[in-house]
Amino acid sequence: MTRSIRRGFAAACVALAAGWASAQSITMASTTSTEQSGLFGHILPIFKQASGLDVKVVAVGTGQAIDTARRGDADVLFVHDRVAEEKFVADGFAERRYPVMYNDFVLVGPKADPAKTQGNDIVEALKKIAATNAPFISRGDKSGTHSAELRYWKQAGAADAKGSGYKACGCGMGPALNIGASSGAYVLTDRGTWLSFRNRGDLAILVEGDKRLFNQYGVMVVNPKKHPHVKAADAQKFVDWVISPAGQQAIAGYQIGGEQLFFPNAGTSN
Repeated sequence: MTRSIRRGFAAACVALAAGWASAQSITMASTTSTEQSGLFGHILPIFKQASGLDVKVVAVGTGQAIDTARRGDADVLFVHDRVAEEKFVADGFAERRYPVMYNDFVLVGPKADPAKTQGNDIVEALKKIAATNAPFISRGDKSGTHSAELRYWKQAGAADAKGSGYKACGCGMGPALNIGASSGAYVLTDRGTWLSFRNRGDLAILVEGDKRLFNQYGVMVVNPKKHPHVKAADAQKFVDWVISPAGQQAIAGYQIGGEQLFFPNAGTSN
């Protein structure tokens, strides 16, 4: 074999290996809550061991994640805004939404609770925050958490009158909590991110247990009829695994300080 032929053969092998490596990964658009809580760091290595597939996570707010998937820049979508998810399916960008897990939202705030919000009624708590102009940090990023927050403000009759203390940071859940901790403000957060959050300062959970705070996550394969380049078969392998007994057990097994962050519920429609 001549030197030029050897070089050509080696180059072909490198190109083939690169193509093979690319085929062994998928891109998932998801939320900052799933990423910052540490869930993916726990379950994705288990999935890789079972499937051989790497999952590259693009963690943004749910609205941005859905936009990413609509553009075809992701193979699978894993988010928590059921109304927006069902529209994603209705618009043909996925053939099916699979419920996969849930936790809940909680309202955190200064332990002294100057607005007297403590209890299990998120709507009454927000009414008190608006009436007292208490500081409140909103993510303001079209995320699933932000969508839920706006829904609760509307139910409180304060959609356009949240009080002078209301500030939108346009940021992820972790940064919003950091701002809340440093400024003594109220923040709506998913429980998973709260449990993994270390910089709590004087913040504590003040409102929890309201059934309206239920927070369900769905997972969807991006439809190859919309974007033929997506790795739909490999994306479906992830979906099939995460809703299987093995994937659901992996989700249930993720704990911090003995507390479970997410609860499996594949196959339910809650």
